[in-house]
Formats: sequence, C-alpha cells, structure tokens
Amino acid sequence: MSRLEKHRRAGLLAAAVAAGVLGLATPAAADVTVNPSSVPQGSGQNVAFRVTNTARSPLTRIKVVLPPEMPVAEVYPLSVQDWAPQTENRKLDTPLVSSHGGTPVTETTATITWIAMPGKALAPGKSTDLTVAMGGLPTTGTRMSFTLQPTYADPAKGAPIPPTTLTLTPAVAGGTAGHSTGHGATTGAGTSAEDAAMLAALAQATADDGPGFSTVAGWVVAGLLAIGGAVVVARGRRRAESGTGPRVTLWSYKDGPKQE
Repeated sequence: MSRLEKHRRAGLLAAAVAAGVLGLATPAAADVTVNPSSVPQGSGQNVAFRVTNTARSPLTRIKVVLPPEMPVAEVYPLSVQDWAPQTENRKLDTPLVSSHGGTPVTETTATITWIAMPGKALAPGKSTDLTVAMGGLPTTGTRMSFTLQPTYADPAKGAPIPPTTLTLTPAVAGGTAGHSTGHGATTGAGTSAEDAAMLAALAQATADDGPGFSTVAGWVVAGLLAIGGAVVVARGRRRAESGTGPRVTLWSYKDGPKQE
C-alpha cells in the first residue's frame, strides 16, 4: 500500500470518528432573543423574550432569572396566550425608588416562571414571546444578562437555553423615567400603583378577545378586578413581612394574584 493511500485512509477514518462524536453531542441550545435589544437607562419598558424551541421535546416551563446585581424596582409579567406567569420575590439590601418617586421599594421580582397551560406546551420548532414590563431600569452598567431555565416534557430530549442580554444605553436628556408603577406608589390620578398595574395587565390579557372588553361595562369590571387584586397583594405583603424567605405570586388575570 502506498504512503498516499495510507494517508487517504487515515483521513477518512478521522472524518468518520469526528462525525460520530458530533452525532453523539447534546442537542443544540434553544434560540432566544430579547426585544427591544437596547433601551435607555432609567426608562420603563415592555421587554419580550422570544424563545424558539429547537429541542425534540415540548417546552412546558420557562424560568427567567433577573440579574441580582442589577435589581429593578418594578417588574410585572404581562399576559401571554397559553402561558401563566409565577413570580418569586426577594428582599433588597438597599431599597430602590419607584419610577414615580413613591415609597421606597424593599423587595423586587427575582424570577418569573412561565407555565404552559395543559395541552399548550411549546412544540419543537415553535416560538413564543414572553413579555415583562420593567422600570425604572438600572442607571448604571451597560448590560443586563437574563438566565433562562427550560423544563421539557421529556428531559432527555431537551436542550439548554443560553442567557440573553439587554443593552442599556445612556438616558436621553430631558426624557422621562418610564411608565411602569411601583409597589406602594401612586399615580397622578390618585390610583394606587398596584391597581394601575393590575388594570394594565387585565387590559393586555383580554386584548386578543375582541372589542367587547373595550365597552364601558368591561372597563368597570376590569377596575373592580384590579382593586380586588391590589387588596390581595397588599394583604399578602403584610403577611410576608412577618416571615422569611422568598415570596411566590401566582398570577391569574381573572382572579387576581394568589400568594403561596
């Protein structure tokens, strides 16, 4: 056998081994992007995490971990069709000021876990947008890195989701701080921030259900639900102040938030 033939066979063997190794490798990471990709420091924004399931198993849960080193005073998961958000709070070492300059915020959202409704798991190849209202965003630093932790119907066929980054640009001169309202803050109309936040969530949750909700009667019902939700939140917070550890909120856009 000639030396050239030996080299050719060795090359083919190396290629075959490499192909076998690649074939045994773990599945590629799921795809995730954030929209918008950059926002001004100190602003309030609706941030959407677009997750595409590139694994071979349906996604049943997606946990978004907010960067602990860059806390945000106000974080509210918005309504997403087929998904229910569950939030977990943490105490802040240094209180934050809400975007409306209200009572100092002593705890903030640490994680948001989006749970697929029965039979609505994210199938392979499909995408979903998980939207969160946040403000005011940090005024220092240029990047916020969010960790996403997936749960699959079949873990053996799952794939990791890489972190995604939100770029923070210098605040615009003369701009306003954001529109989201904080815990315990009040709006100019005298409505508590928790009422306003719940009302906004209710409006977003029903936006896809047709124009019926836009009637006067619909808004009255929404206002009553928002006030009821705020009362539940306030009572839950008072109970949480006497205990320790993180507090979990199960969001229901029909019945208001429920504490665990």
